[in-house]
Amino acid sequence: MKYPPIPPRRAASCGCGYLAAFVALIVITSLQIQHHHLKVDLGRSDYAAATATQQRRREEGNGAAARWNWNRRTGAEGLPRGIVHTSSDMFLRPLWDPAANRAIPKNKNDRHKALLAMAVGISQMQNVDVMARKFLNESYTVMLFHYDGNVDGWRSLEWSDKAIHIVAPNQTKWWFAKRFLHPSVVAIYDFIFLWDEDLGVENFDPRRYIDIMVSEGLEITQPALDPDLSTDIHHRITIRNKMTKVHRRVYDNRSSMNCSDDSKGPPCTGWVEGMAPVFSRAAWKCVWHLIQNDLIHGWGLDMKLGYCAQGDRAEKVGVIDSEYVVHQGIPSLGGPSDTSKLPRRSLDLRTHIRRQSSAELEKFKERWEKAVREDDEWMDPFDA
Repeated sequence: MKYPPIPPRRAASCGCGYLAAFVALIVITSLQIQHHHLKVDLGRSDYAAATATQQRRREEGNGAAARWNWNRRTGAEGLPRGIVHTSSDMFLRPLWDPAANRAIPKNKNDRHKALLAMAVGISQMQNVDVMARKFLNESYTVMLFHYDGNVDGWRSLEWSDKAIHIVAPNQTKWWFAKRFLHPSVVAIYDFIFLWDEDLGVENFDPRRYIDIMVSEGLEITQPALDPDLSTDIHHRITIRNKMTKVHRRVYDNRSSMNCSDDSKGPPCTGWVEGMAPVFSRAAWKCVWHLIQNDLIHGWGLDMKLGYCAQGDRAEKVGVIDSEYVVHQGIPSLGGPSDTSKLPRRSLDLRTHIRRQSSAELEKFKERWEKAVREDDEWMDPFDA
């Protein structure tokens, strides 16, 4: 049986093919436009977005998240970690002899590094000479703040070129410290000695002093004052106790003091005077922030230093008796201690300085009280 032949199929309409090609062209064009806009948007993205991508990548490694967060806190997030130097020092670097950089003196007491910083005037050069030698002999660093502008007068001292000299007329050590002893700059030092220029150090050894601070777990200290030779003692807690190595409190039954074992704060315990404080690195990080930029005499700081003691101020703050000094009582910014030898103009100047100091004390108290009122999250750790 024969079947009729199947008729040939007609070719598909050419119109459908053109339509499909047109649609595909539209899709491709749209994708290209979107891709272009995406590149533009990425090009306009700020620096923070780029560093956020770096952060996510670095966090994939062990410990990378912590390192990145640390870099971000220091402001070094834009740098590769290996190039970041987090600390500085006061070692002098010669311009012309690279080999000398390898000759930086090592501390005889390799465990600790210390910095002695003082505001000094040329009239006290002889006494400062004795003080500086004590520290330089232990390979500690000495920084002199010259409030009288006279640096050349110190060139005759053999160690002068080993010290750091900073000049600003008629400024106090607190002014200098706020501007030149930022914690990041002095982070290499384990201990900061911020002393007056009128201290006798015949019975003081800085290395033994630091050893006592470490062994006693002290963060803020001062050397005791020799009661027989010191001419200017204001607080009984600073007087040397010949029977002890360290004391942390004073006992006084006077009604104005009433210091006993129950006393929890200054001036009975947890307190040192501003003439010769010594700070651990951790304590100094706090104290630097406590120093007010515009209150240059530092009055009132001593009563609040205990808040920077890294714990109980009655335990972490102390007066070291076995390494003691003599306070010669020379007025700040130089001049003889006996005011009867001062000319009238100098007496008037001393009066103005004391008035300003008293005014700054009141300002500091007001600021502290205002800060406490306004900071709802802060709790006084010593509030009974």
